[in-house]
Amino acid sequence: MIVVTGGAGFIGCNLIRGLNRAGIDDIVCVDDLTDGSKFRNLVDCRIGDYWDKERFAELLREGLPTRPTAVFHQGACSVTTERDGRFMMETNYRYSVDLLEYCLDARVPLIYASSAAVYGASTVFEETSESAERPLNVYGYSKLLFDRYVRRRLSEAQSQVAGLRYFNVYGPGEAHKGPMASVALHWDRQLRETGEVRLFEGSGGYAAGEQRRDFIHVEDVVKVNLWLLEHPDISGVFNVGTGRSASFNELARAVIAWHGQGSVRYIPFPDELESAYQSFTEADIGALRAAGFSEPFLDVEAGVAAYLSAIHGRS
Repeated sequence: MIVVTGGAGFIGCNLIRGLNRAGIDDIVCVDDLTDGSKFRNLVDCRIGDYWDKERFAELLREGLPTRPTAVFHQGACSVTTERDGRFMMETNYRYSVDLLEYCLDARVPLIYASSAAVYGASTVFEETSESAERPLNVYGYSKLLFDRYVRRRLSEAQSQVAGLRYFNVYGPGEAHKGPMASVALHWDRQLRETGEVRLFEGSGGYAAGEQRRDFIHVEDVVKVNLWLLEHPDISGVFNVGTGRSASFNELARAVIAWHGQGSVRYIPFPDELESAYQSFTEADIGALRAAGFSEPFLDVEAGVAAYLSAIHGRS
């Protein structure tokens, strides 16, 4: 039995599908379906059971009825603009600590989602550089604090603990995320509705639309997770990005190219984002490669084309 927390979410549901393709159906999906629309992400997933996240937290304290083979911890509050620090720390940090302690005690492999938000305004993206860890919001801090807790516990761990610092993930299954969905999805909608995509004007020393992010397709993220499941001897905190940044202009051109029409319009950069915006991210994936993961990652042109073809039913 494999547990996937956040299983009805964006990365979680894609991970469950990946497990299904690998012939694994005995999966417990843990989530919070207060937003009932997320059920759509699970309709084509084969799972053995569903537990509410609060019930799962109780079972961690009482003892799970069955010892899992592994736990993929994808559940979190991923709203980077959330200002309620108590809620964020309880949801992202304390819940994760309780799950880690259960897995360490029961010797259950734990593969969990961290975030490139831990780097904040840094221009260095190395997992081993604490000076590069400069989160800009409480979301990034909640992820960083748990990574540091994991590092302190790793020397005592007798089972796998692997943290994955996801960079900008995009792909099918993110429609429920609203403002937190990828720009690829927002621009696809904008282009279909208005014939244009809207990008920010220059910021952080970058020209209009030239801010750069490391965009990674969700299927590549799933591949890394499943590879770790197959290599339970590998632990640590790893960046998960393509290793190459792309400008927002490049991604916008990929969306326009798929549609075969459209234009770009630059809009003023929001004042409220000035101190909380990452104008550049690019994963250093040396540690992941050194650990043995050798598969290539999709570039934005191929990744955006695959994404839009999937959501619009075009082969």
